[in-house]
Amino acid sequence: MLFRRSFFAALALAVATLSPALTSAADLPNLKGRKVVVVTENAYPPLQFVDPSSGTAIGWEYDAVNEMAKRLNFKVEYQNASWDAMLQAVSDRQYDFGMTGITIKEERKEKVDFSDPYMRSQQVMLVRGDEARFTDAKSFKAFEKGLIGAQPGTSPFYTAVYELLDGNEQNPRIKLMETFGATMQALKTGDVDLVLSDSFAGKAYVEASNGGLKIIGEPMGAEDFGFVFPKGSDLIPPINAAIAAMKADGTMDALNQKWFVTYKMGQ
Repeated sequence: MLFRRSFFAALALAVATLSPALTSAADLPNLKGRKVVVVTENAYPPLQFVDPSSGTAIGWEYDAVNEMAKRLNFKVEYQNASWDAMLQAVSDRQYDFGMTGITIKEERKEKVDFSDPYMRSQQVMLVRGDEARFTDAKSFKAFEKGLIGAQPGTSPFYTAVYELLDGNEQNPRIKLMETFGATMQALKTGDVDLVLSDSFAGKAYVEASNGGLKIIGEPMGAEDFGFVFPKGSDLIPPINAAIAAMKADGTMDALNQKWFVTYKMGQ
């Protein structure tokens, strides 16, 4: 119940905080069929991932960007890259923009530009369903044998270092892994004891686990997600206009309902 309340509170916060003034379809720029190459990791359900039943890449961000392509009249091509390489590759203009649940952070703005926020989330603590050795952030910190799985350079990594542990980025209690999916697999197999996730992805994993996973403690600080672009990209204003229009006409709410409430991972 705690997570369900926090999840819908997060959605309400996102709508109340981020909803802009109405932008009509007639006001949107026309990119005249321009090709736009979008890079993603395909490892962060339900935002973007490969459906295990079909092998098709799907998710909230795919639906959102495909809708933007229709409204702005551009042709989208998707490519894949690891998280470690993505921001630098976008900065180097290898791709037109990137999507993978990227938190808007001031230090990242030194390398890339961000769109307006398209989603607000909170981080939650995921553990195995039978976990009883700790119940919240304070008791996890005191449980000296407890291990955290995290991707280096991500928001969950820094939250683990500076809010759950002692501020030492080389703390041996943090086990670094290449993908978010790898951290979740390590949690399921008992190689780590806790993984931090945004509330949306966390909910999807818990619902798919049939009791194998649960969320403990209180949600941690809110974070805004945005698309990343090379510095000075001329795509930022039209993408921002599309985000505004999709918030105003209820499209974003419909995507939230589809991917964070209705959709069950593994169906």
